[in-house]
Formats: sequence, structure tokens, C-alpha cells
Amino acid sequence: MSYVPRLKHQYHDEVVPKLQERFEYKSSMQVPKIEKICLNQGLGKAITDRKIVDGALAELAMICGQQAVATYSTKDISNFKLRKGMPVGARVTLRRERMYEFLDRLIHVSLPRTRDFQGVKATGFDGRGNFSFGIQEQIIFPEIDLDKVKHLNGMHITIVTNARTNEEAKELLLAFGFPFKKN
Repeated sequence: MSYVPRLKHQYHDEVVPKLQERFEYKSSMQVPKIEKICLNQGLGKAITDRKIVDGALAELAMICGQQAVATYSTKDISNFKLRKGMPVGARVTLRRERMYEFLDRLIHVSLPRTRDFQGVKATGFDGRGNFSFGIQEQIIFPEIDLDKVKHLNGMHITIVTNARTNEEAKELLLAFGFPFKKN
């Protein structure tokens, strides 16, 4: 028997029947699901110190369990001393089992560790069922060793679903236990 992440198991056993009843879908295949999770870090300080990008790539790899890739500038911007091809960020796209593992750790471990955490604002929906939000510091993840952190970097997390509306996507995330802010 192979390993199945807890949230994937929860999706099939609890979320699908709940959403099928709530939105009156005729088939379980109509129920929206999470397709991927994208994590992005913008590293503006990396223009002067290239080691920042290497540190961010290593931290993202620890957080996600998957190798991160650097992103590069596409054009020159003289006001920011930026040249085309310079590394300016890091990103990771998670799918399948790693996606469910990351979402589980994010919901139940990392977000509650945020200082004065009262929930995530539900204003990050894009109209097509995708949800984006930001994290101020990467140190909320338990995989990060605080003694080795040189720079505090935030990150942008996008949860991509195949839901057609924001309401369907929000109900999907709520069924997983996503901590949205009240009102």
C-alpha cells in the first residue's frame, strides 16, 4: 500500500461529498480541486549580494521538499541598478502529493505560528477561483533554522484551483480547514 497525504484522503472522503451537496453537482467530477500551489519570493536585495538568492533557494527547497529555481530580470532598469539577466527572485510550483503535504503544514503548523495571527484575509481571490496571499517572514515554517537565517524574506503563495467562481474556491479551502479571517 502506498502513502496518501492526509489532505488528499480528506478531499476524497469529506470535501467532495460536502461540496457536491452544497453546490448540487450531479457528478463528483464537477467538484473543484486544487491543481497546484505556487510560491514566489522577490529578492530585491539580491542585486547587490548574489548569496541572498542561494540562501532563498535553499530555504524554499527545505520548506517545500522540492528544488526551487531562480527568476531573472527581463529588462534593464537603471533606477534600481538592475541589468537584464540578474537573479531577482525564487519560485517553486508544487503539484500532487507535495502540494497536499505543503498545504497541510501551512494550515495546521505554519500559519498559526505567525505573530498575532487572526486568520488570512479572504480578499485574495482573483475572480476565477484562485487564491493568493502573502507571508511577511519565512521563519514561520518549522523547517527553517532561525540561527542560519541571514535575511528575513516574505513570500507570495498562490493556490490554483479549477473552481469557476470565488465562492466555490473559498468553500473548497474552508472544507480543508483554511483559516480565513472572520468578517
